[in-house]
Amino acid sequence: MLTLTSPTTALHTQWLAARDDWGRGVHQPGSGLRPGDDIDSPAGFADWVARLHREGDENLPPATGLVHAGYWWITDQGGAVLGTISLRYALTDFLLQAAGHIGYGIRPSARGHGIAGWALTETLKIARQRALTPILITCDQGNAASARVIEKHGGTLEDVRDTSVGLKRRYWITLSPGEWQP
Repeated sequence: MLTLTSPTTALHTQWLAARDDWGRGVHQPGSGLRPGDDIDSPAGFADWVARLHREGDENLPPATGLVHAGYWWITDQGGAVLGTISLRYALTDFLLQAAGHIGYGIRPSARGHGIAGWALTETLKIARQRALTPILITCDQGNAASARVIEKHGGTLEDVRDTSVGLKRRYWITLSPGEWQP
């Protein structure tokens, strides 16, 4: 059974195992992890987790250049961190061009098991509850697996753009009232 888990210091060891599966210094889409974040030390990890929670707190102003966003870790019954997913509550110009409302990534050893599709379904339910529609989701031009997941969830390709972070396929998903299902 999979769960969307709010970031927590209780999963420090499991997070490090997932990070090591990706590789140190490798970008992990949807994680909120930024260069310079110290996730190895317990104190640094706690600071990072606290920042993720602040970024979702709409009672606080967002950091300069950022928008409010929710972050979740995709975990299994044993607490293993299999991936991450985030939902941005608004779009900046950069997000509109290159990153969209939702970012997600599955650790290499967990790919190919439907985890991204499950997490996207759950996150689209949250977006619908927040009345966020349409939803923009992007993926790298060469990421056929992610393109299939987005298309399975009703994503309509608008275009492929050369952005500051490479060629991106840009998809829109319109969420209708009622319970959302792909």
